[in-house]
Amino acid sequence: MTLRPETPSGLNHLVLNVRDLDRAHDFWTNYLGFCCTGSWQKTAPDGKPSGRMRFYSGVSEGKLRHHDVGLIEAPSLPDVPLRPQVLHHFAITYPSRESWKRQIEFLVSRGVVPFRQVVRGATHSAHLHDWDGNEIELVYEHPRSEWEHDINAALNHAVVEPVGR
Repeated sequence: MTLRPETPSGLNHLVLNVRDLDRAHDFWTNYLGFCCTGSWQKTAPDGKPSGRMRFYSGVSEGKLRHHDVGLIEAPSLPDVPLRPQVLHHFAITYPSRESWKRQIEFLVSRGVVPFRQVVRGATHSAHLHDWDGNEIELVYEHPRSEWEHDINAALNHAVVEPVGR
């Protein structure tokens, strides 16, 4: 069998670095109309928060998604004129777990090895960098019935797996 790239079904979500999470939250909810679906709740080994992050969704067919946009607070970002791009990563969705696994296999065969693979409450994810250093997340989204009853819990569940599993 010859390996080939799998055609994705679209982008899954976008995560942006922001200087002030509360100010950004106001913009994304009160100006753009997104709904906040959850907040990052992980802590560092010392018990302090490991960072601030919130997740937002639009509504499709009358329902929220786990998230379309994530915002990570990064107060040390340079002023906008010095760094106009504040992209953290973007995600590409594959229509099935099998096509997601085949895409990872294809990339590995071409020497592009993901640096992290994670099973989350709403997705299976593999993270890699493009040639310019942009982080790309390849995603297979679990069936809605597995995460829609508690979106915030799904957003906070993460189990790191060996790449290619």
